[in-house]
Amino acid sequence: MQEQNPTGKRAAFVTGASYGIGAATALALARDGFDVAVSATRVENLSDVVAKLEAVGARVVPVALNLRSLPSMEQATNAVIKALGCLDVLVNNAGIPLRKPALEVTPEQWDAVIQTNVTGTFFMSQKMGRYLIGSGRPGCIINMASTHGVVGLAERSVYGISKAAIIHMTKMLAIEWAEHGVRVNAVAPGTVETPSRAASLADPKTREVMLNRVPLHRFATAEEVAGAVRYLVSPEAAYVTGQTLLVDGGLTAY
Repeated sequence: MQEQNPTGKRAAFVTGASYGIGAATALALARDGFDVAVSATRVENLSDVVAKLEAVGARVVPVALNLRSLPSMEQATNAVIKALGCLDVLVNNAGIPLRKPALEVTPEQWDAVIQTNVTGTFFMSQKMGRYLIGSGRPGCIINMASTHGVVGLAERSVYGISKAAIIHMTKMLAIEWAEHGVRVNAVAPGTVETPSRAASLADPKTREVMLNRVPLHRFATAEEVAGAVRYLVSPEAAYVTGQTLLVDGGLTAY
């Protein structure tokens, strides 16, 4: 017998949800009627988003999560499932960037990005897959990729490699788990106007150079990326799996 959410709602877990795309995604899902678990490396950083989620009527579970620690991933996911009663959707949004020339990347920096972005995403997906398949319930996993995983750009080598791995991971897991009704997709944003990008987008010349690469000549909002996630977890996307939805203003259409 499938576990049930006491509220009768679907339940989602969004990692890296203290701000930006993660926070916007959590809020979008809450408005769509989900109860939502959210994570950050420090749980106190989630206070603002928790308040916003509760304001729209969602039941909210904040948890600490370190994607470089298997015990942390196990503990966080178990706590979410116990608190919500079930789990239908996992959004693997958490990750770290790195902007550095390839010749200057250290082994420590490589390990930090790959372990967080690739290893963390894989084992969070594995945990979710085991739960869904073991409980016999269909569900969705959404991985946050990037246009850096599709096209090349200077000083983004390690980050781009990690996101390319996520795109291919999405295909592999989708094929393996399709027979169990578990859909796995990815969203690949281009440049998004978030607090973490404010400094890099502040210089007018740099901003204009970046905008000139985008046919729509603007950057995405976090809410637009969240909209892609909303679609992929919706009943309308029931026949979509193993895909990466690019939200890039036409950047990769050249």
